[in-house]
Amino acid sequence: MSAKYGYYPGCSLERNAIAYHQSAVAVAPVLDIEFVELDDWNCCGATEYIAIDVLPAYALVARNLAIASRQKLSGGNQNQVVAPCSACFLNLSKVDKYMSDAPRLAANVNTALAAGGLSYKPGSVRVRHLLDIVVNDVGYDAIAAKVQKPLYGLRIAPYYGCLIVRPGFQGAFDDPEYPMSLDRLMGTLGTTVVDFPVKAHCCGGHMTQISEQVALELIRQLLQNAAEYEADAIVTLCPMCQLNLDGYQEAVNRHYGTKYHIPILYFTQLMGLAFGLPAATLGFGKEFVDAAAALNKIGVQPPPKPKKERAGKEALPMPEMAAGGLSHES
Repeated sequence: MSAKYGYYPGCSLERNAIAYHQSAVAVAPVLDIEFVELDDWNCCGATEYIAIDVLPAYALVARNLAIASRQKLSGGNQNQVVAPCSACFLNLSKVDKYMSDAPRLAANVNTALAAGGLSYKPGSVRVRHLLDIVVNDVGYDAIAAKVQKPLYGLRIAPYYGCLIVRPGFQGAFDDPEYPMSLDRLMGTLGTTVVDFPVKAHCCGGHMTQISEQVALELIRQLLQNAAEYEADAIVTLCPMCQLNLDGYQEAVNRHYGTKYHIPILYFTQLMGLAFGLPAATLGFGKEFVDAAAALNKIGVQPPPKPKKERAGKEALPMPEMAAGGLSHES
């Protein structure tokens, strides 16, 4: 019988991080997991909104928790919701925690929710990151049993980013300074996991919109460390981390005169390859820094690169700097 979880994709997984969504949905049935997408979910507000106006921001996030609490998602008294995006995971778990700790905040949030016929009792939903579900509920042994095509010879730098194990509002599932769960997972798939001391350092987040120099330096440090250990790819679990390291890698090369060419992939994509799923099904080919060389190293035929999906008016643009900074054309 499949384990059932609520699924909160968030905004990124519907567009720029679609490869993450595709690969997560593809590997779920292999792992005997069933995702039930939340009905009528909305944006979590990312990182900016909570810093601008607390009550509307908390109500925005709490609306998702309220929906999750009333939707039949899993057995037991507490629904469990998986959030693949690290920012979504942080916001959902933080709002639940702060509403529990601050009754006045909870009352004000519920007053706002009542306008839409909703309410939320703190603690009624447990928010978990997808990596936590994979390594702790499914487990390494069960994953190893599903591996059909071990990824031998592929050198991987596992990148956690700074959010999923800090501060651990509903219980941290890994060490906040030097996590190892993704390392162990990649080893279970057969990859060679390289030492990556900056694995939990920040990618800069939305610093790309604020300070070009700071943003590019933070990204460069991560790329340089992976290059020093001759990683074939950096594997991450956060759409913002993937976007910064992938989308701004060319800008880093121009700015510093470097020649980095390190594909930035999602951990679910490598899981799918090890399970014998087709690369195209897992969203390969959508990355900016081509993963063809890494795929060829393990005998996987890369899917044809799609046409410039993001170039048209209806496509998602690359993030832009303020005046004088980065832009699409820079």
